[in-house]
Amino acid sequence: MSMLTKWQVLRVVLLSFLGLSPLHARAACSRVINAPVTALGFSVVVNGDNISGIYPEIFRSLSSKETCQFLFSAVPRARLEVLFENGQADILFPAIRTARRDELGHFVPLIYTRATLISLQSARPAIRSQQELLEQKNLKVVVVRGFDYGEAYQAIIAELQKQGRLIVEADTVSAARVLKSGVADFSLMAPYIFAGAVQGDTRVEDIADKLRFDPLPELPWSDSGIYLSKKSLSQDDRNALQEMMEKAARSGMVWKGFSRYYKPEVLKEGNRPR
Repeated sequence: MSMLTKWQVLRVVLLSFLGLSPLHARAACSRVINAPVTALGFSVVVNGDNISGIYPEIFRSLSSKETCQFLFSAVPRARLEVLFENGQADILFPAIRTARRDELGHFVPLIYTRATLISLQSARPAIRSQQELLEQKNLKVVVVRGFDYGEAYQAIIAELQKQGRLIVEADTVSAARVLKSGVADFSLMAPYIFAGAVQGDTRVEDIADKLRFDPLPELPWSDSGIYLSKKSLSQDDRNALQEMMEKAARSGMVWKGFSRYYKPEVLKEGNRPR
């Protein structure tokens, strides 16, 4: 068997794994997909010019099979949202589904996630509800600018802001440092994002095994996945990317990526497979 024939056979096997046919796989994106990213736990890891993590690894794996190529670049989270709004980013990931983002892009769900209260382990009783959190006015909460977990989350942080109890940081590591220092009593975000950030930074890695996650019933499970820009992408390119990611999710590739990077206790309170 020639080397070419061997490669063709291997390609069929790889495509079959995702439920794709070789004929369908030839439907490439019309151009390189512009994918600015921001460091976000193990979902996206930025180390200088090197960008890795769960989502970049999935995209790179699929790009060799689907022939959609991705150009990654690192930007701050708040800047990433602006780029997507202006049509300067073709995709936004990972992202919680919100009404505002639905106006800007087509959403492809990949997993379920939710924000929880995050604190350092202590004898302090758990906060059981939004009302209880808002009533304990001596407690401060740190969040990351640009994070959005839906209307209930926005309502909580708006009230905390009014009460003078909200601390806003530019990134997750900065939020972790504020929590570690004791300036804030809680953070409010998806556990996997916080846990991944502290494990990857020597300034806060010592709190990785001391984290406590307390869900609030007012913060429900939400779809998390990727947004495909309505401004910058053609309908054909959106269709190709949507089909590619939906088949990746059905194959179990996305959840396997999370399970490979995160401990079960981190995923338990903040993530579920679709």
